[in-house]
Amino acid sequence: QVQLVESGGGLVQAGGSLRLSCAASGITFSIYVMGWYRQAPGKQRELVAAVTTEGRTNYADAMKGRFTISRENAKNTVSLQMMSLKPEDTAVYYCNLRSGAAINYWGQGTQVTVSS
Repeated sequence: QVQLVESGGGLVQAGGSLRLSCAASGITFSIYVMGWYRQAPGKQRELVAAVTTEGRTNYADAMKGRFTISRENAKNTVSLQMMSLKPEDTAVYYCNLRSGAAINYWGQGTQVTVSS
């Protein structure tokens, strides 16, 4: 059974930092694209960042220069370092593992709240 478990969310003041982590189990982690998405109240879920099996990264424009995604295949983990947080970054953040349309798993989400 595939499980993705996020941790590291919380409440932080604007300008602060948080680091999210996602631990995967039940699957060969290293062969899949890993990503972080977020969903704010009343909004659609959106891509935050993704990292391929080769380590290539992709970021949404609003996160470039502030967020860094990384993966550690030996530990089956993917992390998201978030800096210079803004109130508009407030959302539930979800870890995602995917391979095309056939393989697509989500974590339960972790709340990030940025106060002004």
